[in-house]
Amino acid sequence: MLQPASRASPNPPAVVRPLAAVATGWIWGWIWRDPRRCASTLLRFAAVEADGGRDLVRAAELTPDPVLRHLFLKHAADEQRHADLFRRRGLVLLATLEASRRPRTAPDWLAPGERGLDDLQVDAVEAADLLAFLHLSESAAARDFGRYSTALAHDPATRAVFQAVLRDEAYHMTYTRAQLRRIAPQRERWLLWKGRAGRLWKLYLRLAGGLAGVIGAVVLTAQYYILLPPFALLARRAARREIPGWTAIPAERNGRLTGQY
Repeated sequence: MLQPASRASPNPPAVVRPLAAVATGWIWGWIWRDPRRCASTLLRFAAVEADGGRDLVRAAELTPDPVLRHLFLKHAADEQRHADLFRRRGLVLLATLEASRRPRTAPDWLAPGERGLDDLQVDAVEAADLLAFLHLSESAAARDFGRYSTALAHDPATRAVFQAVLRDEAYHMTYTRAQLRRIAPQRERWLLWKGRAGRLWKLYLRLAGGLAGVIGAVVLTAQYYILLPPFALLARRAARREIPGWTAIPAERNGRLTGQY
C-alpha cells in the first residue's frame, strides 16, 4: 500500500532549507568578501538604479494621473540617490585595490540587485502593468538587499549602504501596491500573477544565458586542448621534412618574365 508523500519523506523542508541556506550563504560570501567582486557588483547596481530612475522619469512624463506622476518622480529621485550611494562605495573599494587586481565581475544571476524596469518598454505598457512590475521588482530587491546586508557583517560601510537603500525599498513596495489597488482593483491579482510569470521567464533566460556561457567556455577549452595538438604535431612533422635554406628553382620555371604564367 502506497503511503502519502508526507509520510514517506517526513519534513522535507527541514532538510532542503538548510542546504539552500548554506549554498546561498557560500555564494554571497564568495561575492561580498572579495573586494574586487564587491566593488564591481556595487557599480553594476549603481548602473541599474540610474537606468531605472531615467525610465521612471519617462513614466512620469507619460501618465495623465497627477498622483502617479508625483510618486514616479519621487521614486526616480530615490533611484538616483541609490545609484550615487552604490557608485561612491564601489569607487572607494576600487581605490583600495592594486591596479593588477581590478576588477572581477560576479555573474549577474548570482547576486541580482534591483532590476529596475528590466528593459521594460515604458512607452508600451499601461500604468497598472508598470505598477505591478515595480511592486514585484521592489519586493525582490528588498529581500535580496536584506540578505546581502546580513552577509556584509564584516564590512560595516557597505552594509550601511544597503540598509539605507532598504528603507526606501519598503516605501516603494507599499506605494506601488496601494496605487495598483487604486487604479485597477479588479485586475490587481491578475496583473501581479502576470508580472511574476514574466519575472520567472526572464530569470530562466538569465540562467540559460549563464549556463550557455559556461558550456561554451568548456567546449572551446576542450577543442583547444584536444583538437589542436594533433594539428600542431602534424605541422611540426611537416616542418622537419622541409629542406633548410634556399631552394633552387628548376630551369624550365626560370624563364623570361614576359607573361602571366
